[in-house]
Amino acid sequence: MPVTTLDPRTALVVIDLQQGILATPATPISVAEVVARTATLADAFRIHGLPVILVRVSGHPDGTDSVPGRTDTGPRPSAPRPDGWDAPVPEIRGTDDIVVTKRNWGAFYGTDLDLQLRRRGITQIVLTGVATSIGVESTARAAHEHGYHVTIATDAVSDRVEAAHHNSIDHIFPRLAETGSTADILALLKQR
Repeated sequence: MPVTTLDPRTALVVIDLQQGILATPATPISVAEVVARTATLADAFRIHGLPVILVRVSGHPDGTDSVPGRTDTGPRPSAPRPDGWDAPVPEIRGTDDIVVTKRNWGAFYGTDLDLQLRRRGITQIVLTGVATSIGVESTARAAHEHGYHVTIATDAVSDRVEAAHHNSIDHIFPRLAETGSTADILALLKQR
């Protein structure tokens, strides 16, 4: 369903736009474009007094806090990460933003995201970030299950695999959320 409205208490939730992911190839939208559009949205949310929540993926360097369980791809080897790997990119970082650290694909399980949102009376989230079919979709699913209204900024999300991105945009998100462009969401913010 195309985006129709923003609740009075809406938050921008940014998934995994952090230093260590900037060089990751993405399709069909470059990471640089996702960052630029997210920065525009973040500035607009701040101007309207709405929270910006930066979700970063991090973990213990030795991998001891990674998610257990068997997969067809096996365990992911843990390589040392440089200092600042999990720092949100400066283009989107504001002084009063909330930073949530996750160790799973989605931003709800094992974090204080739901608490941070409920404390502020948030009823809707707008999602941006990478990867569309992993962190963004997992967070959208959990937000929907937690009873939030969900909006996806479709031109501010991208993936490593174009077919996976389109599957999320075309088949999954319409069942969980309203979708729209950055311009659509900015237009709704201006109507407030």
